[in-house]
Amino acid sequence: MSASQSLPHVEPGFDRLQGATLRDWLALLKPRVISLVVFTGVAGMAVAPTWPSVPLGLIDMLCICVGAGAAGAINMWYDRDIDAIMKRTSVRPIPDSRMDADGALIYGVVLSLASVALLWLASNALAAGILAFSIFFYAVIYTMWLKRSTPQNIVIGGAAGAFPPMIGWAAATGSMSVLPVVMFAIVFLWTPPHFWSLSLYACKDYTKAGIPMLPVVKGARHTRWNVFIYTLILLAVSLVPSFLHLCGLIYTVSATVLGLGFVGFALRVLLDKQDETGVSLTADKPARYAFRYSLAYLFFLFSALLIDRVLFP
Repeated sequence: MSASQSLPHVEPGFDRLQGATLRDWLALLKPRVISLVVFTGVAGMAVAPTWPSVPLGLIDMLCICVGAGAAGAINMWYDRDIDAIMKRTSVRPIPDSRMDADGALIYGVVLSLASVALLWLASNALAAGILAFSIFFYAVIYTMWLKRSTPQNIVIGGAAGAFPPMIGWAAATGSMSVLPVVMFAIVFLWTPPHFWSLSLYACKDYTKAGIPMLPVVKGARHTRWNVFIYTLILLAVSLVPSFLHLCGLIYTVSATVLGLGFVGFALRVLLDKQDETGVSLTADKPARYAFRYSLAYLFFLFSALLIDRVLFP
């Protein structure tokens, strides 16, 4: 028997799967991104008029977490070409050659199916259906279509990350109501100023990768105005629960203060020192601050809603 005949058969990429660490598999789920997504899903469940039992509630939360992470894994599989070009994503497991792309795709698909099936068994078909559609929306409609085809990618694609409050509510009640739809609208309108702030200082990466983000296509000045306008709209929509008497004073005051704070950061982005083309002369520091504030904004806004609805029903 020759030396080559004595070697075991290894499928292409299998050696790289063996070399991938647990940390790499977890990185595919985008834990930093999905942490806020999962929190909004938990908030949707917690503000519902009826709660599932603790074991079922934990399973529902796990399904939302795994489903969101699975969509992120499929996103990393599809975007591996542009991730390798952009500085901030080049260290991800696939472009950094720590993991085989096909293995990542299988991982994402299996987790997607498992999370939807388990949520269906643990809660109901409505919650599972919304979770399935959110995964499809992010992985296919946003990642494979919108992201590379239109500067409105974030506006339309923002719906993918806005579904968790509806999933949480549906898991708890088996039905839908006005409040989770308003929570969806808040996250939906929060997404553009959140990501456009990021895109202002990551513009070179997006240009290099050929992604038609708003500052790449329309310019920095146009993007600054859109950040400001969408933040004003977000402030108005965040107060809808107050006008509909779906919450109390704690949420109303919190939404007003947090919203005005967001408007203030957006105004600083708009008035940032710029050259004649709208490019920042301050290394986009206001945009960086606005992006960081936006993360805290959504967390504290939904926390206020939780406190208001749960402690002072």
